[in-house]
Amino acid sequence: MDSDGLTEKTIDTQEIFKGRVVHLFLDNVQLPNGAKATREVVKHPGAVAVIAVNPEGKLLLVRQYRYPLDKIIYEIPAGKLEPGEDPEKAAVRELEEETGYSCAKMERIISFYTTPGFSDELIHLYYTDSLISGQQHLDEDEFLEASAFDLKEAVQMVQSMQIADLKSMYAVQFMQLRAKG
Repeated sequence: MDSDGLTEKTIDTQEIFKGRVVHLFLDNVQLPNGAKATREVVKHPGAVAVIAVNPEGKLLLVRQYRYPLDKIIYEIPAGKLEPGEDPEKAAVRELEEETGYSCAKMERIISFYTTPGFSDELIHLYYTDSLISGQQHLDEDEFLEASAFDLKEAVQMVQSMQIADLKSMYAVQFMQLRAKG
């Protein structure tokens, strides 16, 4: 048994798929009790997301179709990190690309793993309320609409699952806590 009684040791790794966004591996591991198991692991470059609030106090959301869900949902502006990219610079880039807004300042809130049971994706979450109007610069394979919603509308959107992803639900909760002071 290992010294902490929890850590699994990698025996071997097999690359299954390498895509533009994810890299899938099948790992054979030795469990703390000596037994063997298989782990499916998705490697991800990491991502950023932005809680962006306009001068009227409304939360910016982007409406887009998500193929794995086969539905349209609302999310806070977000995107994946490029190799070696600084997360704060990526947050500024994604905010401008998806909403058309730049900002005077960006504040780091927290970083969190999205699905640690099978992926190493780490999202860095930022906040800004110093928006400067500009123009969207969507990627050629990106189709989305940006809109602003007050907190009451955003809470209702979570309850109706129009906002259904964790980072965006976290953003709404963050805004609720901030409103309470």
